[in-house]
Amino acid sequence: MYIRTAVEADAEGIASVHVNSWKTTYRGIVDDAYLNSLSVSDREDRWRWKIGNLRDDEELLVVADDQGTIYGFMTYGREREDKLPHEGEVYAVYLLKEIQGQGWGRRLFARMKEFLRSKGFTSLMVWVLEGNSALAFYQRMGGREIKRKEIEIGGKTYTEFALKWDSIEQLPEREV
Repeated sequence: MYIRTAVEADAEGIASVHVNSWKTTYRGIVDDAYLNSLSVSDREDRWRWKIGNLRDDEELLVVADDQGTIYGFMTYGREREDKLPHEGEVYAVYLLKEIQGQGWGRRLFARMKEFLRSKGFTSLMVWVLEGNSALAFYQRMGGREIKRKEIEIGGKTYTEFALKWDSIEQLPEREV
């Protein structure tokens, strides 16, 4: 398996990882009715659009095998609230359970670091839903909580944590 930039043909695979990851990661955290309503076909159209409309300061990477099967993805770019001009944001990172704990998240972060550095970003943040096991991963990678907010998912209220890296230099370097 390897990491590469997403192409339009990856939309279905990204959507499948997105939906399946939500169902495994958020079971017991987010309402089951909402999770059961998630559809790969609905997400596929959104991901196809996103791939075709990435800004210059955004990137979407996939973890894929030689046959093109997608096992994970990560998308990031400029901080979406536009409050901090030199801050990047992880928009989404999802890995199928079968490849978690194998270093793919760390490798994705290293690739992101290169991109963010090339675009002049100096810091990074990510929003994480309370109860998401990825919170521990982000903390091990050096992210620290800076604030919380309430969000609505499927008509119910949940808490999200914002984690920040004051310097992207805290992130791992890409393996050669």
